Amino acid sequence: MPSPKLGNQVRTTEPTETELESLWEEYKGGASPRTRDALIVHYSPLVKYVAGRLAVGLPQNVEQADLISYGMFGLIDAIDKFEPERGYKFETYAISRIKGAILDELRSIDWVPRSVRSKVRQIEKAYAKLEARHHRPPSDEELATELKWSADQLQQALTQISHVGLAALDEILAVGGDRGESVTLGDTIADTSTHGPMGAFEITETRQLLAQAINGLPEREKIVLTLYYYENLTLQEIGRVLGVTESRVCQIHTKSVLHLRSRFSSMDREPG
Repeated sequence: MPSPKLGNQVRTTEPTETELESLWEEYKGGASPRTRDALIVHYSPLVKYVAGRLAVGLPQNVEQADLISYGMFGLIDAIDKFEPERGYKFETYAISRIKGAILDELRSIDWVPRSVRSKVRQIEKAYAKLEARHHRPPSDEELATELKWSADQLQQALTQISHVGLAALDEILAVGGDRGESVTLGDTIADTSTHGPMGAFEITETRQLLAQAINGLPEREKIVLTLYYYENLTLQEIGRVLGVTESRVCQIHTKSVLHLRSRFSSMDREPG
């Protein structure tokens, strides 16, 4: 593979911060294919990073090479839409775009068993019902009782859901109602002007609602989501922080996301 170029010079080492800024300026100034390729090569390790994180919870028949292939489309989309002058970090924006591209492709092939989707709906409904009744997040015991499951059955269901990658925080963010427009975590820090005045307002409002919802979660759930989505720690690293196993962190993450999804679904059903 030829080395990426910066201007008319062949790159043999990683570009410095100043050179990287020049690459962005050159690309956004004229969008030359050569400069675009240089940016793709430089940031391509992000795709492998995201694919590796997502692959942990997926069945063995889902190849990581396929995830990387799906993620490359997200990286290219991020490079095309990123606006450096807004002062946001590209890596944060790109990671969400890459993850969204991979999840979109996985959803499109619809390989998740119906039984697992049914459990997701049951848990979300139970969360919504219990919160409406008690005006606080339910405990695991209360959730299991509402579902008429044992504690072990609840944990097994959470593990099963996590294994098929259905519970991702990115998936609960949506704006536009019937317009069907989706918003990822990366979109909430991106240039909202591309969505128009109303879209910008909705994204800002969604970001605020999400922050409030996360802050309202039990402490351990809040820590897991913060460390995973905002500090980019792996589930294994979070386990070491909390002193629990990686599988337990996976269950807490899944439960937290389903909890938030039930809250957002409830808000969607409330009359305006």
